[in-house]
Amino acid sequence: MSLPKTLAEDVAKNLVMVARLLDTEPEEAYAYSRVALRLASRVAAVREAAGFASYVTERYSEALTEFRASRRMTGSADLWPVMADCERGLGRPERALEMAGAPEVKQLDKAGQIEMRLVAAGARSDMEQFDAAVVTLECPELGSNSVQPWTARLRYAYADALIAAGREGESREWFAKAAEADHDGTTNAAERLAEIDGIEFVDALDPEIEVEDDEDEDVRDVESGHVDDEDDDEDDDDVEDQHGEEFAAGGGEDYYDDDDEEDEEEGYTAPSNGPSAASPFLERPDDQEQHPQT
Repeated sequence: MSLPKTLAEDVAKNLVMVARLLDTEPEEAYAYSRVALRLASRVAAVREAAGFASYVTERYSEALTEFRASRRMTGSADLWPVMADCERGLGRPERALEMAGAPEVKQLDKAGQIEMRLVAAGARSDMEQFDAAVVTLECPELGSNSVQPWTARLRYAYADALIAAGREGESREWFAKAAEADHDGTTNAAERLAEIDGIEFVDALDPEIEVEDDEDEDVRDVESGHVDDEDDDEDDDDVEDQHGEEFAAGGGEDYYDDDDEEDEEEGYTAPSNGPSAASPFLERPDDQEQHPQT
């Protein structure tokens, strides 16, 4: 259906805003979609956009109405999986499973068929048929080496279904595979994997996290027996000063006694009065002649 140029431009501007805000500001996107819907309710693209805006804001009844209208206008089955998911949102998982077995699924491309499989597995989980949900997700695409846009979500759903079925030991492998395939961060597979491994991430910029002050660290150091390196240096300086004072007072004789034999072999002799602050060095015999003791 064609629209007058001015009206078409107004509708297009609203659809652009829907697309721009859908992921970040869904309520605003919904508001723009309603404007576009009032302007051109007989345009399939408008009905589809309005359907997605209602879907992301969990207005599932409105979304289903818009998707059905768009499908009638186009004859396409592309919206079939999201329509089935709306049935889940309305608390009708049985209806979603019926849609998963409908002929329309065969009209979907590979991405659409994977999406339908995800919806069907979700419906099984809604009905607490967890083992059946696991089986629903087991398909050749699950373990394929080829990474597609839907690969991470498929593996993530499978890992989640394994946990719900009580098979936690197997889930880690699939969360790891999901994280490996999730180049765009569409899932939180990495966080789930870290949770299984007992790793906790802390946001250093979070204002609610208290930073320990120096006084608390000092108290813990004392309790643990750890002494700061700076304090160690000060203690070493005090010891050196003490030794220097003892040496100046003539209390350093033991230092030389240990090396008497070695000094004699090299021709050195100690002053007759012993080392002291006035004459702390060993002297050769010729030096003693030049510097007689007083």
